[in-house]
Amino acid sequence: MSKRVLTTESGAPVADNQNSASAGVGGPLLLQDQHLLEKLARFNRERIPERVVHARGSGAYGHFTVTDDVSDLTSAAFLNTVGKRTELFTRFSTVADNLGGADAVRDPRGFAVKFYTEEGNYDLVGNNTPVFFIKDPLKFPDFIHSQKRDPFTGKQEPDNVWDFWAHAPEATHQVTWLMGDRGIPASYRHMNGYGSHTYHWTNAAGDAFFVKYHFKTNQGIRSLSAEQGQELAGKDANSHQTDLLQAIERGVHPSWTLYVQVMPAAEADGYRFNPFDLTKVWPHADYPLRRVGRLVLDRNPDNVFAEVEQAAFSPNNFVPGIGPSPDKMLQGRLFAYADAHRYRLGVNHTQLAVNAPRATTADNYGRDGLMAANAQPRGEKNYEPNSYGGPAETGTPLSAPLAVHGHTGTHEAPAHSKDDHFFQAGELYRLMSEEERARLVANIAGGLSQVSREDVIEKNLAHFHAADPEYGKRVEAAVQALREG
Repeated sequence: MSKRVLTTESGAPVADNQNSASAGVGGPLLLQDQHLLEKLARFNRERIPERVVHARGSGAYGHFTVTDDVSDLTSAAFLNTVGKRTELFTRFSTVADNLGGADAVRDPRGFAVKFYTEEGNYDLVGNNTPVFFIKDPLKFPDFIHSQKRDPFTGKQEPDNVWDFWAHAPEATHQVTWLMGDRGIPASYRHMNGYGSHTYHWTNAAGDAFFVKYHFKTNQGIRSLSAEQGQELAGKDANSHQTDLLQAIERGVHPSWTLYVQVMPAAEADGYRFNPFDLTKVWPHADYPLRRVGRLVLDRNPDNVFAEVEQAAFSPNNFVPGIGPSPDKMLQGRLFAYADAHRYRLGVNHTQLAVNAPRATTADNYGRDGLMAANAQPRGEKNYEPNSYGGPAETGTPLSAPLAVHGHTGTHEAPAHSKDDHFFQAGELYRLMSEEERARLVANIAGGLSQVSREDVIEKNLAHFHAADPEYGKRVEAAVQALREG
């Protein structure tokens, strides 16, 4: 039997389905990568009208107040003065399940913030974990397919979940996070949030920095065991929504303190691992946390559908002083999120109240389309440039330019001195207490032992052995005991 060849939608053979095309080995991704764009665009259109991922969500309004001077790092106006306050909307979510799914499940949590700044809306779209399962957006549709309901059985299948991870050794770090104690937060109020990606900050002098965002909960970290999660999900599928709503209604306003890690841009090329790899964290010993401000949620939406379900966060909504890094996953999201919103909500979704700028006014030449509500004055021109006083470009880029080099094409990640898939998963395991390790091993074994193929089990076990010998041995013994029992 001849081997099947992977092709594009038009039938052309795919040469590389693991790496997106980039400008040089470590550079940003290329719009000419038809396979990547086709794959992401098609993935965004697989469900109507529910979000493909992050469907089950809750949200609230609030404000962000600057507590520490960071003007040496960024020229962003909403961060330029201590005491400055910016209105915002935050949405929390689970990732894999459908709109009707339960809140208290083992799954990463979305942590998205829309800052209504005077320079336009700035969207920060992250998770409650500082890392992710993959580092190239070309693999994202396949990853989510493996975690969602199986087309035949209609439910999540351990065979699919663990088979994908068996072929994605870079997922080992995030799998360790997910299967650990923080895999089921007790509530949205009791978890941290992370920008996860690396971002590019530029100050007024043009100095450039790479940063990572950390929102530390001021309520303290609280999580549920697997048994507690199952019990709570059975009692109240809307447990986290209920908790957030009731806390705000009774005047208990949840808050988070924002910190950033800061890497001078010049240090990125020589760092010991790829600093733009979403499957890795920056050690705090190398880049300690620097406090920025405080996020507070103090008002519930009046209409969940109008404000939570129609909220659209796009990682490409930047403001002057903040821009993207060469993080491949972030580069893919710059396209995919906005494209998903245009499909799901329509091209004029930015005119919806929850998505529209509040501290400034959108002023451009976008016209018409489904549900257009921004009627223009009579005689207003719809092209640029024009001679009639229409909005004009500033000529000033949002952030400092990034140097790129090398040839176009698909590339493996750039080589660094310590860039394997497993060492940070091992470090995370060794940081855990004995009780935490025991629960982690039990959670992994509970899922992996249900896999029907021995080779898939063996590949996953090899990942845990590579992360830490003790980690691998304990998981292997626990899986064997469950399968024999």
